[in-house]
Amino acid sequence: MTETTPTEAPEWKPSACILCELNCGIEVQLGGDDGRQFLRLRGNRAHPESKGYVCQKAGRLNHYQNSRDRLLSPLRRRSDGTFEEVDWDTAITEVAAKLVELRDGIGGDKIFYFGGGGQGNHLVGGYGAATRKAARSIYRSNALAQEKTGEFWVADRMGTGAARGNFEQCEVGVFLGKNPWQSHGVPRARVVVRELAKDPERCLIVIDPVLTETAEIADIHLRPRPGTDAFLLAAILGVMRDEQLFRNDWIAEHTDGFEEVTGLLSEIDIAAAVEACGVTLEEIQATARRIAAAESVSVFEDLGVQMNRHSTLVSYLQRLVWMLTGNFAREGAHNATSSLVPLANGSTRGPKHTPVGEHRIIAGLTPCNTIPEEILTDHPDRYRAMIVESANPAHSLADSTKMREALEALDFLLVIDVALTETARLADYVLPATTQFEKAEATFFNFDFPHNCFHLRRPLLDPPDGPLPEPEIHARLVEAMGAMPQDAVHELRAALDEGGRLAFARKAQRLMMSRGDVAAAAPVVLYRTLGETLPKGAESGALLWAAAHRCAQSYPESVRRAGIEGEGPLLAEALFDAIIEGVDGIVFTDDPPEESWRRMRSQSGRLQLWIPELADELRGALARPEQVASKEFPFVLSAGERRSFTANTIYRDPTWRRKDAEGALRIAPEDAERLELQTGDVARVTTQAGSAEVVVEVSERMVNGHVSLPNGLGLDYPEENEDPREGRRRRYGVAPNELTSAEHRDPIAGTPWHKSVPARVERADSVAAVGG
Repeated sequence: MTETTPTEAPEWKPSACILCELNCGIEVQLGGDDGRQFLRLRGNRAHPESKGYVCQKAGRLNHYQNSRDRLLSPLRRRSDGTFEEVDWDTAITEVAAKLVELRDGIGGDKIFYFGGGGQGNHLVGGYGAATRKAARSIYRSNALAQEKTGEFWVADRMGTGAARGNFEQCEVGVFLGKNPWQSHGVPRARVVVRELAKDPERCLIVIDPVLTETAEIADIHLRPRPGTDAFLLAAILGVMRDEQLFRNDWIAEHTDGFEEVTGLLSEIDIAAAVEACGVTLEEIQATARRIAAAESVSVFEDLGVQMNRHSTLVSYLQRLVWMLTGNFAREGAHNATSSLVPLANGSTRGPKHTPVGEHRIIAGLTPCNTIPEEILTDHPDRYRAMIVESANPAHSLADSTKMREALEALDFLLVIDVALTETARLADYVLPATTQFEKAEATFFNFDFPHNCFHLRRPLLDPPDGPLPEPEIHARLVEAMGAMPQDAVHELRAALDEGGRLAFARKAQRLMMSRGDVAAAAPVVLYRTLGETLPKGAESGALLWAAAHRCAQSYPESVRRAGIEGEGPLLAEALFDAIIEGVDGIVFTDDPPEESWRRMRSQSGRLQLWIPELADELRGALARPEQVASKEFPFVLSAGERRSFTANTIYRDPTWRRKDAEGALRIAPEDAERLELQTGDVARVTTQAGSAEVVVEVSERMVNGHVSLPNGLGLDYPEENEDPREGRRRRYGVAPNELTSAEHRDPIAGTPWHKSVPARVERADSVAAVGG
């Protein structure tokens, strides 16, 4: 009888989820016929932030890694509009030549860069900066300009920079336009929210017109009319002022501008604000009193208000709520976090306004809703070419029809991506990148306090033949453009060989300070030198060497409190070593609340309460409350709701969704009855930008007059056995941005109003009958 041994279970390999900003630590078992399938996935208990937590969406990541939309070879557009495969040498040579031709002919300022990293794919933005410098491209944007730039601008003006609440420890937690049950944003979101709701000594407050999963367990759920959050917050502040609920002694010690703010708040007609938002005065008073009575309060604003009317004003008013009640630099409240790479900065070097429309540029980012205007014009300074990287503006930006028209009007469009996206299919060249699980990658959304974490995850798989990691793509482009300082590369390699990393550090710092060409190409110089000495698979992490030195210089005591030892350059090198070796992630800073005051950006070191531009906007809004709905468009559409089986659009394979595969339009029962609609019927949704037919879901979660469509839908995907380049494709669900307008945007930041789109809803068959 032959003895058999049981098949050994596959090894669990650490990585991270790539579907939202948290990037929870995961472990994956690989297998299948090719050894490249994600057989099983679980949370990684060794991860210092997520500690084994993971949501159901991560369990479907195989649909990303093994998508049929995958690109394996560079593509060049033929004259007839179809694509042909070319080798890498040809692609790099021709793309570099075109970028040089544009740079030297019409000027690099006409070459616009969009993207630079999706969720969990952020190193590419740093390496892309070297190509941008070589092309002398100065204008750029990415998804942050759809969401966060108003918040960045306010935080910078008020002096706090990135200040996050601590929902694990707060007495009162407020979620404003945020459903952490589905969109997370808070480490271990469902655990933390559930604990907050169950504790009788604590209070969970949700401000959202939708009865979300978080709102269902909240102690207080305020349901303002869509787009009226500014009026609700103004009413809360008015009640606080009238009832003297502010912490006046704390305010006098820690803030500037209180007198001006109290003057503004005295102008608020609370009754008019209550009428505008549709929340009762009693609910508003109870909320104001509970917040003011708490020992600690944390507030999280998100896309429900950041992609809505008065979004920058809302960012300001919610900060006034927690600042005027003393909830800064305290345990369980808001604290200023450290960073490896500063993202939440409202001021930056470079252009302050766009070249055509002179729209405000915040954090270096052109407002997304203005991009078509900056292209579709005969203005001599219009954007004439684009580099799009790890992004899909043809699908993800407002008014997709106009955005596609703008992309087609460009002289040149280069796309660097994993898949043949809607944008890639409009490109002149498409350069295929490795997936996020075939290279070292990381995210820079590190805003946690008191322990701030960072995770450079190693690749789970070797890449297939064809695609290259973005650092390699950019290094080759910079070299082909003649912008790689090869003498400096040789000197730095010699320094590493002869004297190790400290000698390398001294040489690199001297070269980058004394030579502009080395500074401009710094990311790819690091990749071509230091990257070659890093462990296999970690080469892309070379860029983090500069970030580690910046962090250690900015926060030395914080880094040492995290258990990393050293002084000066030795501390920076120890931090870099910890990042490279920390396959499960590391804590890189550890801070007490008082550290927040040392990170204040204002000259006085105090909170700046007064922002005149937003005071003017509040006065105008209160004087003329806007009605979103109208006779022509009686509904308010939220375009892009987070649901159980929606995620960012790197999930292109529709079979990942276990339910709601087509992304139903949610509508309140009373509205559905009036329109003679039932769950499963088809309705036509019409807005100023366009119309679409969509399956209906009658839902008690919605209030009358409010309908919603999910995010992540409306992508097309190759039919079975079809060539992803030229074969038949099918679109699944409605692309929300076919229904949004680029004109609907915030007056300060230019962020879109996707969450309050005037709309009309009708039975699809009745529309056909009328039309017929």
